[in-house]
Amino acid sequence: MTQTLIWTVVALIVIGVYLSWTAGRLDRLHSRIDAARAALDAQLLRRASVTQELATSGVLDPAASIVLYEAAHAARQAEEDQREVAESELSQALRAVFGEPEQMELVREAPGGEEAAGELAQAVRRVPMARRFHNDAVRAARALRRHRTVRWLRLAGHAPFPLAFEMDDEPPVALADRPA
Repeated sequence: MTQTLIWTVVALIVIGVYLSWTAGRLDRLHSRIDAARAALDAQLLRRASVTQELATSGVLDPAASIVLYEAAHAARQAEEDQREVAESELSQALRAVFGEPEQMELVREAPGGEEAAGELAQAVRRVPMARRFHNDAVRAARALRRHRTVRWLRLAGHAPFPLAFEMDDEPPVALADRPA
């Protein structure tokens, strides 16, 4: 009788430690998602800001300036449910304007253009990386949340189900190959 009681207590302790560890891991994944989302938001904001600065600098032709400015402004002002679409449209506008290397050469030749081109290239390259980190964290949390134990015992608490950030983040050819 005593031995059975000891083994039952040991089993309950092991189960309790496992559940506690799983809940802690899930909490850390959710924190990682929050940090990755903040980093992604910062990179998207930086890309839109640099694009707006370039669009208002007078270096580009008026049509290209308007296209870039409006797309960057829309991306900065987009509501959360429209953010992915607005950011994808900014990527498309950047590809439309900087699809040809000649356009980047015009920017580089202008006063302060070399620095502006470098900033834009850096901002454009960092967005896919930040998005990948965010989506990897989301994927890991989703995988853990799909386990039966996590669902049945509601170890995720009231945390919302994590959503990936899906957007078109393909950089323009003229900016993708630019050294940092």
